[in-house]
Parts: sequence; C-alpha cells; structure tokens
Amino acid sequence: MLAIISAMPDEIAAIVESLEGEVATRTFGSREYHAGDFVVVFSGWGKVAAAATTTQLIAAYDVTDIVFTGVAGAVQHGLAIGDIVVGTELIQHDLDASPIYPRYEVPLLGKALLATDPGLRARLRSAAAEFLRQDLSLAVPQSSRDWFRIASPQIVEGVIASGDQFIDSLEEIAALRQRLPNIACVEMEGAAVAQVCDEYAMPFAIVRTISDAADENAPHDFPRFSREISGQYSLGILARFVGVD
Repeated sequence: MLAIISAMPDEIAAIVESLEGEVATRTFGSREYHAGDFVVVFSGWGKVAAAATTTQLIAAYDVTDIVFTGVAGAVQHGLAIGDIVVGTELIQHDLDASPIYPRYEVPLLGKALLATDPGLRARLRSAAAEFLRQDLSLAVPQSSRDWFRIASPQIVEGVIASGDQFIDSLEEIAALRQRLPNIACVEMEGAAVAQVCDEYAMPFAIVRTISDAADENAPHDFPRFSREISGQYSLGILARFVGVD
C-alpha cells in the first residue's frame, strides 16, 4: 500500500478529500491516519514529529512505498516560488556528532546523505511535469499565480536539507550554501523520514514545492502560499503520480 506523508495540514485536507470510497481514520498519539486507496497522514513539524509519524505508519499499516510532500525554502540559485524539487538525497544540516562521527553523518548508519528510491523518484518527476504542463492553470487561480509571480515553474532534482529551524534570513541561507553547496532547498522534516525509511528498508521519495526564498519575506509568504497553492500542487502531482507506472 502506498503511503503519503505531508508536512502541510492544508495539503492533507485536499488529499483526504480526494480519496475514493470508504476512508478509515485511526488515531495514534496525536496523529490521524486516513486509509482509503492509500494512507495519508500529517507528519507534524520538525524531525522528531516526522520520525515518530513515519515509524507508526510503518508499524500500523502494510506500507510498501512512502512519498513525502510539502513545501521548502529555496537555497539553490535560480529556484523561485512555485518551482518543484524532487529529492535525490536528504541530509540533516543541523546534525553534528563530531568528533566521534564526521559532521552530518547519522551515527551508526555510516552516511550523511540518505538516497531516495530511483523508481519512485522518476515517477514523481514525471507526475510533476504532467501537473505543470496540463493542470497548473486550472488548479491554481491566475490571481494566486500572479501574486507569487509563478509564470513558468521548473522541476529540478537535488539534495534536500532538513533541520529543526525555520530559515528566514539571507545570512542563514549564505551559511548553508557555504557549508553544503550542493543542496537545492531546505525544510524541517524530510531527512528524518528518509532515515526511518532507510532503517526499515522502505522505498521512499520526496517532492517539495518552493514556497519562499528562505529569507526575511518567508514568514509573510508561507501562510498565504499554504492556503492558496501548496495543497493544489501536492494534490495535482499525486493524482498524476498514482497514474504513472
């Protein structure tokens, strides 16, 4: 069974409404898991919440694949609001167990970069491309696209960095670029989900929509983007994803 985890409540609402047939909702801890054609759950915010949600998901359901959706702040030069990042690998930018382990390396796993599943990743990219090409103009009102200056959004594959902080300054972005020059975007949960999936040998992929430039405007851009755009992006991409072999 496919499982979908989202870091955005607005996305969860849109995806759950799209489930066909009977939907069974179960509560574990403070999290609601909605099972229909696939399982949908809100990750919570931050790495601990996301890891706990993913572990419970794998324990409670016969999950075969996990896809994580949500938004992220741009780090890579050239990325703009409305662009889509399909993650190739994930890293915890705030993990540092040195000098016992190299900086960013997950203790006992022997690696810092956690790779996504190539097959799922290819399907996500194809689904995202179809969404942008055929569905975006209908899914997101022109007024919202104009407000965020979304004209010709692009899809990139790249490394996603996660950490327990909301990045909202140019200084922080510059520091991230210096320390981790290959990352495309930054968020708060993906690498934790990737670590759990790695330890359980669970195929995993992630798609993030760029919601802001992770600068001083981020706190203002984020709520409106969440309300008007992120749910439609994720719903549209996932609708295409389940139809892509």
